[in-house]
Amino acid sequence: MLDALLFHTNHLSGSLPQELGNHTNLIYLEISDNNFFGYIPPMICKGGALQNLIAENNYFEGPIPRSLKNCSSLFRVRLEGNKLEGNISEDFGIYPNLDYIDMSYNQLYGQISPSWAHCQNLTCFRISGNLLTGNIPPELGKLLQLEVLDLSSNQLAGEIPRELGAMSLLFNLTLSENKISGIIPSEFGKLSNLEILDLSNNNISSPIPPQLEGCIKLRILNLSKNKFDGIIPSQLGELKRLQDLLDLSHNFFGGEIPSQLASLTYLISLNLSHNNLSGAILSSFGSMLSLSLIDVSYNNLEGPVPRSKLFQNAPAEWFIHNKGLCGVVVNLPSCESTTASTHHSTKNHIILFVFTPILGSLVVLGLSAIIIAALCGRGKPTEKKDTNVIIGDLFSILNFNGRVAYDYTINASENFNEKYCIGSGTYGKVYKVELPMEQMVAVKRLHLVEGVFDEKSFQNEIQALTRIRHRNIIKLHGFCSSSGCKFLIYEYIEKGSLASILRNQETAEELNWERRAHIIKDVTHALSYIHHDCNPSIVHRDISSNNILLDSDFKAYLSDFGTARILKSDLSNWSTLAVTFGYAAPGKSFFPFVLIIVVILFVVYIFLYFALFFYFDVLCI
Repeated sequence: MLDALLFHTNHLSGSLPQELGNHTNLIYLEISDNNFFGYIPPMICKGGALQNLIAENNYFEGPIPRSLKNCSSLFRVRLEGNKLEGNISEDFGIYPNLDYIDMSYNQLYGQISPSWAHCQNLTCFRISGNLLTGNIPPELGKLLQLEVLDLSSNQLAGEIPRELGAMSLLFNLTLSENKISGIIPSEFGKLSNLEILDLSNNNISSPIPPQLEGCIKLRILNLSKNKFDGIIPSQLGELKRLQDLLDLSHNFFGGEIPSQLASLTYLISLNLSHNNLSGAILSSFGSMLSLSLIDVSYNNLEGPVPRSKLFQNAPAEWFIHNKGLCGVVVNLPSCESTTASTHHSTKNHIILFVFTPILGSLVVLGLSAIIIAALCGRGKPTEKKDTNVIIGDLFSILNFNGRVAYDYTINASENFNEKYCIGSGTYGKVYKVELPMEQMVAVKRLHLVEGVFDEKSFQNEIQALTRIRHRNIIKLHGFCSSSGCKFLIYEYIEKGSLASILRNQETAEELNWERRAHIIKDVTHALSYIHHDCNPSIVHRDISSNNILLDSDFKAYLSDFGTARILKSDLSNWSTLAVTFGYAAPGKSFFPFVLIIVVILFVVYIFLYFALFFYFDVLCI
């Protein structure tokens, strides 16, 4: 008595025997990812017992098996990636147990029936890439268990039903590439679990509703190729988890780029092209470390492009067809030449002639004073270290004093006293250290015993983590590499590794299935980022429970990985010093004197600049 038949993911071909429908006790049929063609047996659910029909990615054609219409036992149906035909409003019935159905990329037509609302246990409903017409039935809003609704790449028309805003568990809403019109319902602001919203390539108009700020978990927001107008709402800056994409291109947005968008610190891709935006590109975009693509072409923007690594290496196509952008981008005019073009050439030559020696003298005097002060301060013993020289976050890749951080780390850990040790491995030990400003960090001190220390691994981790910023990847605050001491400083993750939690029966019981699913999602997001969004891509090569850390909310972080980077192992290496020089005073006696000289020179420079500017400005009138 056959009740299950599985031969998926092979190279099988040919047609299925029609006699397969005579097995009235068949419960599970999985024949996906093969080369089958012909018809699916029409009486495949003759006995009314079929629960799982998995036949995606084959070459099946013809109608949907007619026995499926009354097959109320169905739990999971996957028919995507075939050539099936039929009227979707006639070939399907009501399935009280149905959890998942995907009929994408076939040749189905007709309208979506309101009867699907009776499938109350449905969590995933995909019918993309077909020939569906008509409106989206508002009755779908009654599917309160639905997590994925994908109706993209059809010919659906009408407005988006407001009732969809009641599906509180919705994770993915994709309606792209249709003929949908109207507006985005303000009720969408209630979709607090929504992570993907793709309404691109439709005819949706009017401004974006500010209520979208309620979609606090959004990672992808794609509203491109529509008819949106008005200004870009500043409330989009509240979507702090926007990470993969914000695409507002090919619309009719006007006004300036809202400054609040710079607070999307995890954002990787931003596309504002083909609109009517004016004003300047926000200089704060230059500090968005995760941003790897920004397209503002075909607008009315002007002024300087921010000076950051992203913009310096950006292609000119990201900025073409604007009103007057200038700056560091290749093929854009320099801002100096753009400004100079508004003045008379005689005035330019005079100002250049006057200010070149003045500016050069100021630079020489300033550098000389700093060097003299530094030389005078060198070698003098310091009786007491100032523990209040750091303001704000001690560690930041762009605001990091390596030598000061080194001293704090050694002192706070009492020279790596064993009482601070929270873990030990082949290549080193991990210490929990509380630094000034009540900042808790994890410090991995590497063994320096000959034959044990892995210099390449140390270099790889620094090279990778100083370039990566992702919410599910451990953050590297800094490092020290010298002949006598090598350690890495990370953010402190409260619960430690997944392996340690699983080894303890009490803590393992806290990992229910929902939390485990979220951990898998977090690790998947991290892997997707390093595989597809990093340039060059990064392969972890050691995914294990030991390298997955959990915080107090059971959010997962990937650790212990990197891509090759060569450091000079025979020299001391610290994170780049990019802070104000006042944090590393050269000497107590000379520093105030040097500071006074620099201030006086700066005041003289400003006075001469404005005096000569107004003089020549009057002269040229």
